[in-house]
Amino acid sequence: MQFDFGKNWKEFSINALTEEKVEQARTAFSELVDVDVTGKTFIDIGFGQGLSLLLATERNAVTVGCDINPTCEEVLDANKSRFFPALAGRHVPCVVGSILDRSVVDELQKQTPTGTYDIVHSWGVLHHTGDMTTAIKHAASLVSTDGLFVLALYNRHWTSSTWLLIKWLYCKAPEFLQRAFIAVLYPVIWLAKFIVTGKNPMRQQRGMDFMYNVIDWVGGYPYEYESIAETTHRMKHLGFELVKAISAEVPTGCNEFVFRRTA
Repeated sequence: MQFDFGKNWKEFSINALTEEKVEQARTAFSELVDVDVTGKTFIDIGFGQGLSLLLATERNAVTVGCDINPTCEEVLDANKSRFFPALAGRHVPCVVGSILDRSVVDELQKQTPTGTYDIVHSWGVLHHTGDMTTAIKHAASLVSTDGLFVLALYNRHWTSSTWLLIKWLYCKAPEFLQRAFIAVLYPVIWLAKFIVTGKNPMRQQRGMDFMYNVIDWVGGYPYEYESIAETTHRMKHLGFELVKAISAEVPTGCNEFVFRRTA
């Protein structure tokens, strides 16, 4: 049982993605990946609507995408045509499959001459695989020595177990009950975000739309989470040092990280 992220990204891209949201995503991407990516190999694991992958391509990285949902490749191509006309002649190879699958990892290694990448990017994805530990290990194995691992993972919070139950129930429910879930939780999430941040949640960052973000959040199952300290400890044992950590804007949101491979 898994939420259909591809369907949500497709509907968001058709109905809500705008030039303004693409520009928001461009700013957020530049702030997180604040290095020159020209000529560097870059892979986006779980690329979704494709903005980060296209932004890296725009910055002249040598890019590869990976997503478990084949719809996302369709969305990537549509968004490239619509918002990145300068990339019309640039092919972005994509591998469809789960990062949990060893054969998918092998295929991703074949996409680059060295078998590893200068930058591995996976924003808000690996906690949705159903086995975050294996997903992180497999993604980390694709990072070259002295390369960067850019990821975002849901923060551990006292409400996390409650949200796990809500997400499970949502994905088990028929469509009419799923709509009821969203109708009930939309104002709750709006108010919680406004209280915590003091900002209008309708002004989404990273190129997202609040309604589709709510659907993504409520339905996003499987779902795992951990604290910044837990992630940093995990990555240290995998041979990485912390370069940057950005705490989640809201307690149950994503912590963002940049790690460098040292071993």
